[in-house]
Amino acid sequence: MKLLLAVIQPNKLNPVREALYDIGVTQINVLDAQGYGRQKGHSAMYGGVEYKINMLRKVMLEIEVHEDYIERTLETIQSVAKTGSEGAIGDGKVFIVPTLDFDVKS
Repeated sequence: MKLLLAVIQPNKLNPVREALYDIGVTQINVLDAQGYGRQKGHSAMYGGVEYKINMLRKVMLEIEVHEDYIERTLETIQSVAKTGSEGAIGDGKVFIVPTLDFDVKS
């Protein structure tokens, strides 16, 4: 088993969730996240004053996937989460982490 961590834009959550459900991925944890990469935030105006917003809102998906299914899951996330035909800076990142299996006995 592998733990797949996908950081995506919040507006892509429902399309990604539906696409994953269609390929048989039914157990997902969704967490609110903030961060930045090459985007480095953006500026906003409020009351005539410019503010620098460094941390951008994202969502993180935690999905435990069998190793035989990791490529299909990864391809689905990448194809649905990207914006436009080529994607753009800020579309997100995907991390694959090995997991340990053990039994907890009472």
